[in-house]
Amino acid sequence: MTTPFDQEPQRRPGLFARLRSSFLTGIVVIAPVGLTIWLLWSVMGWVDSVVLPLVPSTILPEQYIGINLRGIGLIIFLLFTIVIGWIAKGILGRSLISFAESLVQRMPVVRSIYSGIKQISETVFAQSERSFEKACIIQYPRPGIWAIGFVSTTAKGEVYAHTKTSGKLMSIFIPTTPNPTSGFLLFLPEEDVIELEMSVEDAAKLVISAGLVYPNSKDPSQPAEIAAD
Repeated sequence: MTTPFDQEPQRRPGLFARLRSSFLTGIVVIAPVGLTIWLLWSVMGWVDSVVLPLVPSTILPEQYIGINLRGIGLIIFLLFTIVIGWIAKGILGRSLISFAESLVQRMPVVRSIYSGIKQISETVFAQSERSFEKACIIQYPRPGIWAIGFVSTTAKGEVYAHTKTSGKLMSIFIPTTPNPTSGFLLFLPEEDVIELEMSVEDAAKLVISAGLVYPNSKDPSQPAEIAAD
């Protein structure tokens, strides 16, 4: 005989529920791998379709082995890009680029398109020395509210002169969630910026995931020193 205080035994999930759970787990495992392979395969095919028609057929491996190797166009494109970049770093290459850009600046419509594409390219493919230095937290948009930021550089020139700050003035980029490529540029005194030990990549994951993915899988409800105990 049971009483109202007795706990009902937990019911085991049915066969359909277990199959559904296994299926969803499988999707979580397969989807990232499958989509990554599909995306890389599609990109290689697209590059091949653009590059291979420009390459003489006599130097293509397909003429000798009878097999259309996917990715040959991508390899040719990478080698071509490396050669162009190597030439552009030299004195002759810089002179040619400056001359070509001076011609482009005289074309009204082409000038706007070229300038926009160049700015995007320089931002996306910037060298490592121009990347963010450290991740940090600051009080934004008011005291008591904290936000993840990235230390860009130390403010200089006219910006620093007009702030009348006694110490360093830090350039801090505050990204938006879940798209960290947009955000706000703030200039704060060095004492108001708290640098974090986590890497820039880990901080970016934290922003993109809206606080769901923490570095080293620490419990976000506990301070770092407590979670480490």
